[in-house]
Amino acid sequence: MKFRGALLLLFCVPAIPAFARGPKYQKPSVTTSQNWQTPAPWHEALPLDSLPKGMWWAFFGDAELNQYEQRAMASNQTLQAAIARLSEARATARVTAAGLYPELDAGARAIRERLSGNRPVNGVRIQPIPVTQNEFTIPFTLNYEIDLFGRVGHSVEASNAQLQASAADLENVRLLVSSELAADYFQLRELDSEIAVVQKAITYQQQGLTLVENRHTGGAASGLDVAQQQVVLDSSITQLALLKQQRAQYQHALAMLQGLAPAEFIAPVRGLEMEPPALPLILPSELLQRRPDVAFAERETAAANARIGVARAALYPSISLGGSGGLDSQAIGSLLNAPSFFWSLGLSALEPVIAGGRNRAQLDFAKAGYQEAVANYRETALTAFQQVEDGLSGLTTLAAAYQSQQRAVADAERSLQLANARYTGGLVTYLDVITAEELALSNEREETQLLGQRMTTSVYLVKALGGGWDSSSLSAIGIKPSLKQAVQQ
Repeated sequence: MKFRGALLLLFCVPAIPAFARGPKYQKPSVTTSQNWQTPAPWHEALPLDSLPKGMWWAFFGDAELNQYEQRAMASNQTLQAAIARLSEARATARVTAAGLYPELDAGARAIRERLSGNRPVNGVRIQPIPVTQNEFTIPFTLNYEIDLFGRVGHSVEASNAQLQASAADLENVRLLVSSELAADYFQLRELDSEIAVVQKAITYQQQGLTLVENRHTGGAASGLDVAQQQVVLDSSITQLALLKQQRAQYQHALAMLQGLAPAEFIAPVRGLEMEPPALPLILPSELLQRRPDVAFAERETAAANARIGVARAALYPSISLGGSGGLDSQAIGSLLNAPSFFWSLGLSALEPVIAGGRNRAQLDFAKAGYQEAVANYRETALTAFQQVEDGLSGLTTLAAAYQSQQRAVADAERSLQLANARYTGGLVTYLDVITAEELALSNEREETQLLGQRMTTSVYLVKALGGGWDSSSLSAIGIKPSLKQAVQQ
């Protein structure tokens, strides 16, 4: 009768209403504007779905950049570490999900023992005699926590959310690596263009030095003119050396991002000749679905919410089903006989009574952790909006500055031609020529720098928009209960 009562209780327990349900998760709200602050033409671009999925850099149409990016996606060590972290998170989620299933352990034991003839006999008057005997046992033990109050379920929910956060983090690392590589690549190309400008200026200044030296030999120019031109030439040579040093640093950075040693990679010299493409754009309300770092923060918030349920379940009893059984015999030949079979089955409940406020404090800790995660999520979203606005306004401003700088370069070239003609005609001193040379060189370098800034700003805008990624892919990631896992070790 007692056994039947225990079984009745066992089957009725799952039907008892759960007294401790964790808070239902709702994605935190974030205030978003209806459109971006920067005016057209950027609002007229194509939707972000036009970006190649997983290969947003192909939007720039540069075969060399495509090659570097593909190598980085396969060999970058920061990315490899993020892939390993995702595998760790998946394994952790499986460990947590194992709590949903019963644990069955089996063993085998063989003992030969001798019992003492002077052993205690608990009041029996008959003197015991020494006994030598064998014991062969195959035991089984069963343990299962009945998740009445949701501790295991909320733990699995938190682990799945953490797994999805790791998947979003992996996508964020991919975006960071690929965007940093593209920005460094265009910066390298800008330096190639700038180096070409300085080299052209050096050639021109060497010709000017030869001219002024010849005029000095003929008595038409002073030694001061020669010295001034030599200063300009030497200054340009110094600038060229510094630019080459900067180029070497960017080349080394590109090698590292591709998982290569600097000595294994040489980027060919090629100037920056392309214009930024018309970039796709999305509405602010869509941005939260496109940024992997925002998705990471949101999944962290979901995990923190589930941990509140885990902490709350600790305030209620832990109910476990335990059992044992097996085969036990003094002779191995009779081990598999029916009389050798033994078993036991029991149900236990452990209720926290006094714990010095530990469980309540853990619940408060989980609630505070959720509030922190919500604040981090909203802060990440606001940062995303800021970065897009910065990129849009930056492209607009840089495009206008580049156009005006192109006019400045043309004006400086005309000024240099006039200064040379007037100096040759004896109307001005050579200082006017030097001033015009420096002005022309400065403006042409600034033109190449502005083009480089436009390209890198385009890269960072694509990064700010999420690079074509969509958080809907996270919904398929998670550990679900399955019969296969239930029977695994």
